[in-house]
Amino acid sequence: MDDSIEEKLVNLEVKFSYMEDFISKLQEVCVENQKEIEILRRENQILAGRIQDLSENMEIPNRRPPHY
Repeated sequence: MDDSIEEKLVNLEVKFSYMEDFISKLQEVCVENQKEIEILRRENQILAGRIQDLSENMEIPNRRPPHY
């Protein structure tokens, strides 16, 4: 094989290895982020339910508005 072709092939293999590593790390980050998003969604639903309960149980006095 020609030296320049072999050198190009080695360079491509090195780049490919770095890309594989980067994609693997990126996938791990995406999985972690998805888990975090799911946790936050559940917490948001719980808080929304609590706010709904509080607003339903709040007594609003029957007062005249200030402009009367």
